[in-house]
Amino acid sequence: MSASFGYLLPTFAQAGLDDLVELGRQAEDLGLDAVWVPDSPLVYGLPDPLVLLSALAATTERITIATGVLLGALRHPVLLAHSLATLDRLARGRLVVGLGSGFTDPATERQFAALGVPFRDRGERLAESITVLRSLWTGAPITQAGRHFTFHDVALSPLPHSASGPPIWLAGSGARAEARVGRLADGWLPYPPTVDRFVDGWRRVQAAAAGRTDPPVPGLYATIAVDSSADKAQQRLRTVVEQWYGYPFDAVSALQAMFAGTPAGVRDWLEPYLEAGVRTVVLRVADDQLRRGLETAAAVRALFT
Repeated sequence: MSASFGYLLPTFAQAGLDDLVELGRQAEDLGLDAVWVPDSPLVYGLPDPLVLLSALAATTERITIATGVLLGALRHPVLLAHSLATLDRLARGRLVVGLGSGFTDPATERQFAALGVPFRDRGERLAESITVLRSLWTGAPITQAGRHFTFHDVALSPLPHSASGPPIWLAGSGARAEARVGRLADGWLPYPPTVDRFVDGWRRVQAAAAGRTDPPVPGLYATIAVDSSADKAQQRLRTVVEQWYGYPFDAVSALQAMFAGTPAGVRDWLEPYLEAGVRTVVLRVADDQLRRGLETAAAVRALFT
């Protein structure tokens, strides 16, 4: 039941950029396996994940750096392939590219509208983008005549650190998203609120991946609040999540994997996910004290070593 544990940088907290970079460096010192950075360019005021990860690539040596997750359908894949290849070079092959198509809500739709990108077909656009990324990362001249992207004789330079390029992980749940994961992704990063939902989704991913020699790695994106008092942890989780999203806590927690309680409780909550197959956990810690949140993530990882 071995798993890696990553830490989502708290960009929602409106922390200073220098503070975020330092937190990422400290995550490496504390033994975490990865630092993930979320993306939302026009709604929540988050920093650009690729720029922030470039700073982390330069200030860390061991830890994996990852987008968690990038709205890939908002970017033209030729420019995205170039940026990601450059970042992977800086990180010496430590990059994981987490991609998603975005929530089905008015805030996400406004981001697509602002950039002139159709919202309804974002899933198909994302799938085509993945094909373009991997083709360009080979270094060969590529001609594309797809439904969403058309270009002729484009070759990329610099290339990624390795010939295969960085791994691509996909978020998403539901039949279409899970089929896309099974066909195209190196890893899956869902946030199912129950283990049963994870099991059902993972079964569909595996069915779509039938015949692949390198099926995707299953992960879990989890939001936690941990305290010696379970009541304090629950209140902190509720308050912070509502500050992040501007939606009632009950509406968000019905969709996302969330835990509030004691250190012993978080182990009991995570173990069934690991037993069901999760091999990578990305921890988003609901805490208004940044260092304490990072230490919470490191302490959770220590529970499973």
